[in-house]
Amino acid sequence: MDRRFERLTTRKTLLGTAAVAVLVTVNAPAVADFTRHVHHRWEINRPEYKARYGHWSLAALPEKYQLNSIHAILLHTGKVLLIAGSGNNVKQFDGGVFKSTLWDPATDIFKKIDTPADLFCGGHAQLPDGKVLVAGGTARYEVLEGDVKRAGGAMLVKNEDPDRARSFPKGTLFRSPSGVEYRSQFAVRVPAARKTPTGRGGSVKVTASEARVFVEAVEEGALGITNTTEQYAIGGLRGKDTGNLYGIANKLGLDKKDFQGLKDAYEFDPVAEKYTKVASMNEARWYPTLTALPDGRVLAVSGLDDIGQVVPGKNEIYDPRTKTWSKAPTRYFPTYPSFFLTGEGKIFYSGSNAGYGPADKGRTPGLWDLGTNTFTPVDGLKDPKILETSSSVLLPPAQERKVMVLGGGGVGESRAATSRTAIVDLDAERPSFTTGPSLPGNTRYLNSVILPDDTVFTTGGSQGYRGKGASDILESRIYDPARNAFTRAAAPTVGRNYHSEALLLPDGRVAVFGSDPLFSDKADSRPGHFEQRVEVFSPPYLHQGHRPKLAHGGKTKVEHSDEIVLRTADPAHVSRVRLLRPGSATHATDFDQRSVALDITRRGDGKVAARVPEDAALVPPGWYMAVVVDEEGVPSPAVWVHVNV
Repeated sequence: MDRRFERLTTRKTLLGTAAVAVLVTVNAPAVADFTRHVHHRWEINRPEYKARYGHWSLAALPEKYQLNSIHAILLHTGKVLLIAGSGNNVKQFDGGVFKSTLWDPATDIFKKIDTPADLFCGGHAQLPDGKVLVAGGTARYEVLEGDVKRAGGAMLVKNEDPDRARSFPKGTLFRSPSGVEYRSQFAVRVPAARKTPTGRGGSVKVTASEARVFVEAVEEGALGITNTTEQYAIGGLRGKDTGNLYGIANKLGLDKKDFQGLKDAYEFDPVAEKYTKVASMNEARWYPTLTALPDGRVLAVSGLDDIGQVVPGKNEIYDPRTKTWSKAPTRYFPTYPSFFLTGEGKIFYSGSNAGYGPADKGRTPGLWDLGTNTFTPVDGLKDPKILETSSSVLLPPAQERKVMVLGGGGVGESRAATSRTAIVDLDAERPSFTTGPSLPGNTRYLNSVILPDDTVFTTGGSQGYRGKGASDILESRIYDPARNAFTRAAAPTVGRNYHSEALLLPDGRVAVFGSDPLFSDKADSRPGHFEQRVEVFSPPYLHQGHRPKLAHGGKTKVEHSDEIVLRTADPAHVSRVRLLRPGSATHATDFDQRSVALDITRRGDGKVAARVPEDAALVPPGWYMAVVVDEEGVPSPAVWVHVNV
């Protein structure tokens, strides 16, 4: 060999080795991170890891079906209805772009659904026939102080005519005594004035009726500001109407204008896969809670009204048989209060809520008796002022009547947050909260999902308000009520805070949607973006190597106290049967989920009989997922069962 070539080759090798050494030294952190990432991916995909902690995967959501999921509802068809409405995007709102997507998690097939109104931040509840009531939403986006161009506020429209109601369209003109003009932003109907006999020779007293509407000044600027009570003439009136009909306003200003609610209500049909309009609510509602009652009707409470104020305790009830609304007992709650049907005509309010309303009103947990309209406070809660954006869940099985509160934040944009959990036994003679095991850290916006094995899966949330300071929590836990303890579960890869939801699917997995952070970096210097990816958690029980099979062994529609007959390969190894009500989730609140234990009889013909409790407050009428769980705690896939009204 030419020694000159040998020396040259040796020199190149030494230089190459040195260069590699320099590159490795310079990029050591990146190499180390890559190595850790590879090891982590290997670790979480090991069968032993999945069997202990579960596993996460991303759903294949095509771009054309992606949306800012604000509401997630499991339907009795097994599909999931995702509702964005305008998706907290004022440009979509102004353009009338309202979205819903239907997802079949069994096939990963998606479908766009025509959405008739801005259902963003409405309420929803499962109806007895399997349809979903969706009520309220957004009539107007908030405008921050400094961005308000026209003075505006509430106008009371008065009617002194006892013989005739009057309707005024959107854009009706109201003129002040000094000539300043305002236009209504919505249509308004004013009932006829009320006649009351005085008892003197057949004479009657006439009391003016009134209705409220939001108005804005025609001209921009300070000219439209008024802080005095004045009477306003209504444009287009003639003759006696000019005296009988008029407006009254106390304050019209350039201050911040909050979101305003809709009165609209719709039923979504899971079979036809479309919305149908039903009678409107009496009150406009944005951020309302809808709660299914034992007789199949639905209670609607709270929300921001048509002028952006919390509805002052004016609650109402929807009857799906007549598709009409009626008055309910009056009681004030902050927006999106967490309610749990407990029986005996009572609803338990855990204190969890999603944010609008004064700090000192309507925030105390307690039992609300709808029959007598009395409210009994429940005390004992640690950090009682840190309940906003907390999670609440009716622990399984529902017969034990125990409710758990997890985490939470201070009112509004407060930095206060807590790791507290607490449990109340509503069967106690004097119910009171007792402190449960702490979360790993202070947590807001936590999602909690009841699993068919009588545990509760918790995931996500953030330490800061809407994830500020890059404070999303990439952790999950499984709470076991029997041991009163959390165990670690596999960590999600997608952060979730405000506007996130989670649902149990019929196959036993949990799907997680949404998240709406204010910022995308730790310094809070870059705007956040709405999270449109869907991540799905497979609990440890799906990685045990075996799973009970289940099919209908009898009728699929039953009455309370009836038996459900289920066919399974090995009835002798069935330890329990559960009825799981499909969830409807938004804002860390699930309006419907519950798990009901059934008394079972094992048969020798490959069947298990399970009796439905007779208490409709425990088992509200509607569709349920029936699941059998074997002796090792592994649940079957669900079959659907309907419990009649």
